[in-house]
Order: sequence, then structure tokens, then C-alpha cells
Amino acid sequence: MTGTTLTARLGDFGGLVDWDRVQAWIDAHPATPGSGPITEVARIEGGSQNNLFLVTRGGEKFVMRRPPKHPRANSNETMLREARLLKALRGTGVPHADLYAVCDDTSVIGATFYLMRPLAGFAPGGSRALPGRYGSEQCWRYAIGEELVRAAVMLEAVDHIAAGLADYGHPENWHARQVDRWRAQLESYRGAPGYEGPDALSKVDVIGRWLSDNVPKDGRIGIIHGDYQFPNIMFSLEEPEITGLIDWELSTLGDPLLDLGWILTSWWETGDPKQPNIQPWEGFMTRRELVKLYGELSGRDMSAAPWFFVLACYKLGCILEGSYARSKAGQTTKETGQRTRNYAIYLFTKAMQIIKTERI
Repeated sequence: MTGTTLTARLGDFGGLVDWDRVQAWIDAHPATPGSGPITEVARIEGGSQNNLFLVTRGGEKFVMRRPPKHPRANSNETMLREARLLKALRGTGVPHADLYAVCDDTSVIGATFYLMRPLAGFAPGGSRALPGRYGSEQCWRYAIGEELVRAAVMLEAVDHIAAGLADYGHPENWHARQVDRWRAQLESYRGAPGYEGPDALSKVDVIGRWLSDNVPKDGRIGIIHGDYQFPNIMFSLEEPEITGLIDWELSTLGDPLLDLGWILTSWWETGDPKQPNIQPWEGFMTRRELVKLYGELSGRDMSAAPWFFVLACYKLGCILEGSYARSKAGQTTKETGQRTRNYAIYLFTKAMQIIKTERI
């Protein structure tokens, strides 16, 4: 079989992968599962802008992850950061995909990439109803919250310095820097053509002042996932448990309680100014139960949990406004832009609810 025949048979997915060059590379890296030529490739849909492929070789399967076809300025470096983190998590209790090999040579396919173990199961979210027993049994839905908290606590427990990740982020004065960091992100959208600016977002300044005035005095620093929400968590269909956390591109060093705050933003309870994204919702844990369990498992004082919930709303809202600004510039659809703007407004509204009561 010639190299040309291999690529022609598998397809290059719009120029994303030259499988002939990948084949030569994996032949030189014995850690890659299987042996012989690649026999089958399927694109894995969903997730972020990065591209994933389920690859079969010699009866074994692995996942290949690479940046978008038109990478952002730091896409290749982000790919290598993800691989570095997955390697550091090896041997910990954190559910994740095992790293097999990483390619930092962009001449192979035009971008960096890495290979990892496939994860069984599904990621909740979107417009789909929960599958299997998650959809039919409340106890399985209750376990979703327990599993999310357990995995987050296991990630917090990782000693990032011992794992070789002391330089994985900028932990200095992390808590006090958050408001200025994400407000600057919000202001950076002002130059987008057709975008009227973030001034229409109600209460942003009020939320920022409250966060600055109530910075926790007993914060910690560890690894944070950075986008700890349903689409980035794989759940088993065989047992009510997490098979792995995915999409680590926003991971960094910070206070791990922000990941808990991220969970709380995706939750739903009576009185929230939106409806739940996941159906059915009956039987899920309450936010207070999530916070209580996190404290029990981690041993942390959870009195600052409202601050992290508000920070998560603030940060995510600032990030989502970028999609709205890009839609005004014609860089994404109007529907996507309006959906993200509406969600940003919800997040700021929810943050104000927490600020008024200072409790979850």
C-alpha cells in the first residue's frame, strides 16, 4: 500500500490530516496502540474548535487531537499544554484520557497533535435528553452531581508542584487579579465592527466591585480545568460514574473552587432566570448539596463558595460576550451571537441574585 493510497482511502478531512505522514510518525513511536497500518478513521463530532479522530490500527483504537485547520496564534502551544497536563495526571485519581504520544513537530501535518485513550460514554448537554438509566432513574441523575464534585476534588488534590506544573499558570495574587483580568477581556471586544460595546450588559460593574470588595482571604492554588461543565465531562452508560474529563485547553493554575463555581453556573433550581438545559432535571442534587459535599470531601471551609459562584458567572459572561461581538462583525452567525449574549445576561442576572443574598 502506497502512502497516497492510504490517505486517499481514509480521507484527509478537508486537509486536516495527511494520514501517510501520521502513519510514518506513529511507526516511529511504539507507545501508540496497535501495529501495522491505520485501517479506519472516524471524525468525533462535538467539543471545541479542535479536531478529534477515532483511529483504528491493528485492532486497537486511539484518539488523535489536533488544532483547527486555521489555528489561532497559540493553538499549537495549547495542544502541547494539554498533552503536558494529561501526562502529569497519570497515576492520579483524576478521571482522564491516558496520553499515548505527542507530536511537537508541525512539519508532520502542519500542526502539533497528540494521541490518547478513547473514553467510553457520553457528554451531557445540548438538546438531547439524558440517555439510558440517567433518563429513567432519579438516583442516576443524583449521582451526576456527586461524580462532578468528586472529580473536581480529586483534581484539587493533585500537587501541581510535585507533578511538574509549578509554571503551568500565574498563581501570584490570583484571586485579586480576576476582576481586572476578565473586565479587560470584555473591553477588548469594543473594536469589533458593528459591535456596540458591552455597556448594554447590566450590572457588570456592580458585580466586579462586589468581587473586588470580597476577595477570599484563605484561597488556595492548584490545577483548574477552566471549563468544567457538562459538555466536557464523559459519563459511563454502564454505571453512574465519570469516565473522564475532556477539553483541557483552558486549564491553568488558580483556585480549584472556581471549577465548583463553573458547575454551579450550569445547574438549575427554582427561581433561576432560565430553564434547565438538561432533561429530565428531576432528582438532581441542589446547589447547596454540591457545595456541602465539596467541603466534606476536600476539608475546605466553604463560606466563600458564593464568591466563586459569582466569579464563575462573571468570567463566563465576559467570555461569552466575545461570541456576540464576533457575530456583529460577521465572524459567526447571528443566532450564535444572540444565544451567547442571552446566556451572558442570564449569568450576570444570576450573579446579582447571589450578591443580594450572599448565599447559595
